[in-house]
Amino acid sequence: MKKLVAVLSTAVLISSASVSTAFAFSDVDKSQSTVVATLQQKGIVNGTDPGHFNPKGTVNFAQGVQLIVNTFGYNLDLMRFLKLPKASDFYTNVPDNAWYADAFVRAHFNGVDIPKDVNPNAVMTREQFASMLDSALSKKADLPMVKLYLAVKDGDQISTELQGSVERLVYYKIVALDKDGKFNPKGALNRGEASTWIYNAINVMNQVKDPVQSENVQLSVEKVNDDVNKVTVSRGEKPNAGYAIAIDSISFGQDGRAVIHYTLQDPKPDPMYADMITVPTAVTYISSKYEAVLEPAAVDSPELRHSHPMIPAQ
Repeated sequence: MKKLVAVLSTAVLISSASVSTAFAFSDVDKSQSTVVATLQQKGIVNGTDPGHFNPKGTVNFAQGVQLIVNTFGYNLDLMRFLKLPKASDFYTNVPDNAWYADAFVRAHFNGVDIPKDVNPNAVMTREQFASMLDSALSKKADLPMVKLYLAVKDGDQISTELQGSVERLVYYKIVALDKDGKFNPKGALNRGEASTWIYNAINVMNQVKDPVQSENVQLSVEKVNDDVNKVTVSRGEKPNAGYAIAIDSISFGQDGRAVIHYTLQDPKPDPMYADMITVPTAVTYISSKYEAVLEPAAVDSPELRHSHPMIPAQ
């Protein structure tokens, strides 16, 4: 599995100007020194000034979104737009000229669930960041659903829709409960906690397999003219650009059906792919006299084979 390289750069939580080492931070204790040093060496976090990390400083929503976006490498590189999207197209309180505006746009197009009326300057709660982190992580790693109501003593204080996320992060030791077995879901998230959770999430992600992708192969038919139809085959939404679908061959039967044989390609283990929601498609053209139907190819080739669109003689 490809390793995650997280790069974080926000106005407060992350500073690209500082080049100090974690060992120079007088406010980082031994329990977090490895976390901060590791993330700093990777270019993920830096201090608020050369001598301080401020682990108890709170994280606002803008910083939390930027952290998730950069940690998981969200971008718009392979997306094409009729007009350049702006943060104000999706969020009522995010100015287009804010330092965090681009992060909100990237988050939106990569499936991060953020309320339309979010206040970017509001302090994030622990449960809010846990939910966002769990959602992003689940797109990278195959983490099964778990129920741990008894393990979280203040589980009744967790918002119902966020309980599953908190429980999964506790189960995988990404987040830790306090000495009383409580999570403190409504408490303010601080810089030290955010760093630790990201550090742990990266380690978990690097140890488990990629999520199993459910297949939803479909076709759509579009009339080109009276004699020819355009057929598009797709396999549903996928988390990165490494997924593909190809048309291997087409069998034209006397029953009036054109059986389209297709193969699927999943990401290879070594290459790095852009992390973005994609819908792999393949296109061919057939005579309008035939009804297009789908069927998996009999041989699953390790490499996609390319075939020319086929239109039978009239």
